[in-house]
Amino acid sequence: MLLRSLAALVVAALAATPATADDVALPSGDTSSLFWTQEERIVGFRNFDTIYQTRPVDNGSEALALVDDPQDFSDVSYEVEGASHTLDDYLEAFYVAGILVAKGERILLERYRLGHSETSPWVSYSIAKSVTSLLVGAAIRDGYIKSLDEPVTDYLPRLKGGPYEGTTIRNLLHMASGVAWNESYTDPDSDVARAGGANGIALFDYLGDLQVANEPGSLFNYNTGETNLVGALLRAAIGNNASSYLAAKVWRPFMEHPASWSISSGVELGGCCIHATLRDYARLGRFALRGGVLPEGTPVLPDGWMLESTTGSAGNPGYGYLWWLWNDGAYAAIGIFGQLIWIDPRQDVVIVTQSAAPEATSGVQSTHRGALIDALYRRATALP
Repeated sequence: MLLRSLAALVVAALAATPATADDVALPSGDTSSLFWTQEERIVGFRNFDTIYQTRPVDNGSEALALVDDPQDFSDVSYEVEGASHTLDDYLEAFYVAGILVAKGERILLERYRLGHSETSPWVSYSIAKSVTSLLVGAAIRDGYIKSLDEPVTDYLPRLKGGPYEGTTIRNLLHMASGVAWNESYTDPDSDVARAGGANGIALFDYLGDLQVANEPGSLFNYNTGETNLVGALLRAAIGNNASSYLAAKVWRPFMEHPASWSISSGVELGGCCIHATLRDYARLGRFALRGGVLPEGTPVLPDGWMLESTTGSAGNPGYGYLWWLWNDGAYAAIGIFGQLIWIDPRQDVVIVTQSAAPEATSGVQSTHRGALIDALYRRATALP
C-alpha cells in the first residue's frame, strides 16, 4: 500500500499544474488552509503572510553565519518495503519547495522548487509550537514564569472552575491536559477545524466548554488549541506579545531575514504559523543545538532546557515539550503538509523541509520521511 501510494503521488505531482503555480490566484483568507487545493497550497504557503493577518518578527543587522559547502547528494536513496526511492522521488511526491541539510554551520545541501527561493518565507504550521516552547524556556530564565508545575489558572484566571482546573504548564507542554480534543484535519467539524485558529476570549470560551477525559499528565492527546493556550499563558507572563519577545530573544541576534507570525483576535497563535525562510528555519535548529546560546555567548534558555524539553513524558515517551522525539537523542519540530526541522545533537546535523504535501498528515509521508532522514543523515555524517 505504501509503495502504490507513493507511486501515485509521484505521478500526480508530475502531472500537476505548473510547478510554480504562479498562474493560480492567492487563496482567500476566508477559507481554511486545511482545505485548499493542491495548486492553492503551492502558491498560498509561500504567501501565507499576505493572506492572513500577521505580526512582524524583526531581524537584526547580523545573523548566525552559515557556510555554503555544497556536496553531492544526487545518488542518495532510501528503501521502504523493499523498494528503493530517490531524493527526487520524495521531492516530487510530497511537493517539497525547499530542503536543506547542514552539519555544524556548513550547508551541505540546499534546493528550492515550486517557485520558492532563498529569500521567500514559507508557513511553518506546527513548527511554531516548538518555537513557543523555546519562548517558555526564555520566560523561565527571565523570571516571568517560576515553575512548569504552576497551575495554568495562576496565569489565566479566566479558566478557573473549568476543565483546566488543576492542569499545570508542564501538562500543556506535554499535550497531556486530560481535556478531550479532536485534532482531525479532514473533518470540518473537528475541534481543530472549528477552533484551531481561536485565540483570546474565543479560545478560553471554547476550551472551557470541553470535557475532562483523563487525569492531567496521564495521556498524550495532540491538541493545537492548547498550544494556543500556551501562547496566551506566555503573553500573560511576559506582559508583551510573542512576536516582540521572539524578535528580542532569537530573531534579531540570530536570523538573516525578517519573519512574521499569524495572529487571531489580535494575538499570535501559539500553535501555528510563523513564516520564515528555509535558512532561518535551519538557524532555529542551530539555536536549539546550541542550547539557546547566542553567537556572542549570551544564554537565552535555562541551563539544560533543551535536554529537559526533549525528554519523553509519561503520556508519550516520543514527545517532549512540544518537540517530537527520535531515537538516540534526535528531535524535531514538525508541521502539517511536510514542514520539518530535524535536529541531531550527536553529529550536529539539521535537516529542514518546507513543503506543500498533498495531505496534512499521512502514514505514507511519515514512513518515507523517516527513511529519507536516515539516508540524508548517513550521507551528511559520512562527509568530512
